[in-house]
Amino acid sequence: MRELRVDLGERSYPIRIGEGLLGQAGQELLEAGLSVKSPLLVVSDDSVAPLYLEPLLEQLRSAGFRAASCVVPAGESSKSLARFEEIMTRALEEGLDRKSAIVALGGGVVGDLAGYAAASYMRGIRFVQMPTTILAHDSSVGGKVAVNHPMAKNIIGAFHQPALVLYDLDTLKTLPRREVSAGLAEVVKHGLIRDAAFVDWCVRHADRLLSLDPEALGYALFKGCEVKAAVVSADETEQDLRAILNLGHTIGHALEAVAGYGELLHGEAISIGMIGSALLGVQLGAPQEVYLRTREALGKAGLPVSLPEHFDTDRIMEAMMHDKKFGEGKMVFVVPTAIGEVEIRSDIREQWVRDIVERLKREASWP
Repeated sequence: MRELRVDLGERSYPIRIGEGLLGQAGQELLEAGLSVKSPLLVVSDDSVAPLYLEPLLEQLRSAGFRAASCVVPAGESSKSLARFEEIMTRALEEGLDRKSAIVALGGGVVGDLAGYAAASYMRGIRFVQMPTTILAHDSSVGGKVAVNHPMAKNIIGAFHQPALVLYDLDTLKTLPRREVSAGLAEVVKHGLIRDAAFVDWCVRHADRLLSLDPEALGYALFKGCEVKAAVVSADETEQDLRAILNLGHTIGHALEAVAGYGELLHGEAISIGMIGSALLGVQLGAPQEVYLRTREALGKAGLPVSLPEHFDTDRIMEAMMHDKKFGEGKMVFVVPTAIGEVEIRSDIREQWVRDIVERLKREASWP
């Protein structure tokens, strides 16, 4: 098992990564200080629940917890106020109190949704992240929880740190290949913003990552979480430094909104967004290698590096204007200056971005 810690004073918490961890979940929650006197609510989706929910509930009950569950449909559409209300209702029905906790068993959608429910219920109760996708190594760390609005992604949310992140690598074995690639987008992203050597490693070991080699995957997820934990520890509420984690997200979130949170997986949209940011970086003076290496690393991971032609540029631009990173009439972008180095630019002209979106549609690389 690999372990690291998000250092936030009294709200610090461990991230544990290894095989078979769901089988000891009850003990892990006891060690994290969760109370057996108050009920737990496990939130999952209808893809993950048939595989792991009942064994987890049995494990928690054997450790003395009173555990109930709430299962939502799989997919980004569940990050909605309607599903949020459904979880609130279930929590009330099960008698959750201020000492209770909500456990998120699933990917990033479940983690964001359950985390926002935990942040809101009784003005905030504890929660635990149990990610079951590669993509969720990013979203499960750092305490950003949210639901979507039809006009903008993650616009309704909070900062609410988990008590524990328990990452069982065994749950990744059932992921479809497309989900594996989508998850690797955020893995590569962490290298692109902070660790050039790790980007090189990802390129060399892409085949091992795609085949879910446990040693390679465990190392990659640890490195990704390590970058995320360091950035979050330095800037929990995204006042400055933490914004670098949004590389590729300004365009990516707009693509998801235009696609109706269905056509593109999150990692696919972020991959395209990172290509766009790399193009913008080169336009602003970064070496051409930034674009070429970014494209190579994401392509090796089986990710799209271009935009389907049917996406409407005007709608994409409009969606960007509703993004949290748009303010005071300016577009804010995380822009690479070198592999492993980025800067936050708040002087990006709309026309530059429009031109890059059009170029992304001209690239003939959609898989």
